[in-house]
Amino acid sequence: MAIERVEQRLRKVTAALDAAGVDYAVIGGNAVATWVTKADPSAARATVDVDLLARRSDLDRITAIFASLGFRREDLKSITLFVDPEEPSRRSGVHLVWAGEKVRPSYDEPAPDVSEAVRSEDGFRVLDLAPLVRMKLTSFRDKDRVHIADLLGVGLITDDIRDALPPLLRDRLADVEASRDPDDF
Repeated sequence: MAIERVEQRLRKVTAALDAAGVDYAVIGGNAVATWVTKADPSAARATVDVDLLARRSDLDRITAIFASLGFRREDLKSITLFVDPEEPSRRSGVHLVWAGEKVRPSYDEPAPDVSEAVRSEDGFRVLDLAPLVRMKLTSFRDKDRVHIADLLGVGLITDDIRDALPPLLRDRLADVEASRDPDDF
């Protein structure tokens, strides 16, 4: 049931943004699941929240759109969060990441731009695969490494994607590849 609530939240907020003409891209676990599902639906993982890439200049419009859906805005240190009234937990909210800006000052790469999104088969805008891989390798937290392993496991990270990475991110990708169990699917 929790998976269904996250999917409903994702569809509700992306439909509202689309209707208002606000550019965005689904990122994070939902973006990885979208790509993995295209290759192998049985390999997709669930996630507890909705992560969106947006332009900071659209924050007032996004706030108004989400407020009309009942969401409450909270400004945290590195992200803006919208808490869903139906599940009032920061953990399960909608998190905004700013396009073209570093998520954390220590990151080597800024977040991609929303112009790097494509329309998913489910109808929402999702970050294209190559910038999603860059974003995951830039963050490189435990869950990001798992997401990269999932993308590798279904054969989505091609030589073209690998070759376009800056050296640091290419090294991180090689680390994930080296740590994968060869028996993993």
